[in-house]
Amino acid sequence: MIAIIGSIFGIVFFLFMAGMGILATVFWIWMLIDCVQNPGIQTGEKVVWVVAIALTHFIGALIYFFAGRPRRSAGF
Repeated sequence: MIAIIGSIFGIVFFLFMAGMGILATVFWIWMLIDCVQNPGIQTGEKVVWVVAIALTHFIGALIYFFAGRPRRSAGF
């Protein structure tokens, strides 16, 4: 009985971690696209951000999300 519970836990844990990996990759691609298409970033700075995001994957995408993206106006 304990072996069955352990294997069920292992499967659930694996699915959770696989889902988190997929979400991290989607977030990484989203930040790369946002950086390339963002008109508020100058060309030289954009190259640095793209290289940093590409080389550091999720951590670089998080840093860009919180520190690198220029604030967009509401457009009212």
